[in-house]
Amino acid sequence: MIRNGHGEAGGAERPGPGGRRAVRVWCDGCYDMVHYGHSNQLRQARAMGDHLIVGVHTDDDITLTVDGRDTYEEVKQAGRYRECKRTQGVSTTDLVGRMLLVTKAHHSSQEMSSEYREYADSFGKLSHPTPSRETLSSGGSSQCPGGRNPWTGVSQFLQTSRKIIQFASGKEPQPGETVIYVAGAFDLFHIGHVDFLEKVHGLAERPYIIAGLHFDQEVNHYKGKNYPIMNLHERTLSVLACRYVSEVVIGAPYSVTAELLDHFKVDLVCHGKTEIMPDKDGSDPYEEPKRRGIFCQIDSGNDLTTDLIVQRIIKNRLEYEARNQKKEAKELAFLEAMRQQEARPERESDCDF
Repeated sequence: MIRNGHGEAGGAERPGPGGRRAVRVWCDGCYDMVHYGHSNQLRQARAMGDHLIVGVHTDDDITLTVDGRDTYEEVKQAGRYRECKRTQGVSTTDLVGRMLLVTKAHHSSQEMSSEYREYADSFGKLSHPTPSRETLSSGGSSQCPGGRNPWTGVSQFLQTSRKIIQFASGKEPQPGETVIYVAGAFDLFHIGHVDFLEKVHGLAERPYIIAGLHFDQEVNHYKGKNYPIMNLHERTLSVLACRYVSEVVIGAPYSVTAELLDHFKVDLVCHGKTEIMPDKDGSDPYEEPKRRGIFCQIDSGNDLTTDLIVQRIIKNRLEYEARNQKKEAKELAFLEAMRQQEARPERESDCDF
């Protein structure tokens, strides 16, 4: 078991409020390509108790037992099963579809094309995220029309202020804290980003990290293809979910300007070891912090990049689709059996005179 450092020294658990016995909450799932939907599920689960333990499955994502039973059946019978509300508008299915289709329909201010809708629907039939199995719980659902799995499909993300507040810390920089600014796309927020931010966090005794996220069009300008895979609003929630980040600038300028540094009273500007692309006029986007002597590059020690994740998905596409096709067929059979089982008592009562 890997402990994330939130507990006290020696791994001892603190009692719950009022000295009562602490409530330990368990969640499990595949958590492949972790996104803000997963983060929101874990946030909700954590609020149900005092300590959260997360189990990560092997590459066989467990949704049903070998004999076709619900993996949470015993927990439900014991009255210890709870449900988290699903985060609408995000799924691993959708993200994979964006990588394979190579369109920009998901970018902010872009209309979803009929081509993307058609592909998203067909891809959803082959691969589904099963959000309900990645938690103690999930939002309840019933089978969709047409024999589709209830957890399959792609929905568009709608940003709201309430959603941002749920992820944000709401803290302002305090006297004595070191304000550190980092900027980038932070696309498909992954462990490489987390390792970088952890290193940045360790640069000061009391750090306050502000992450500047570039507009989708800006990212596409220096990354090309159909990047970013996640749009600005989605990337905002993903970064806010990271414990090392205190504040996010939504749509930060590509060049770190004097106005930005002065406005946020920035003490230090950090960048990873990835290549720094010049601004549209050919200038160095970090010219001002370098001039002030507050710029430094940080080696995260992790070689994982968004490009590598996309390459893995493309390489393993057929295997991924075949696995999820088999998985969905198994779950549809389970749903059908459950429906027949629920209908049986009704038929028996109709015949009982």
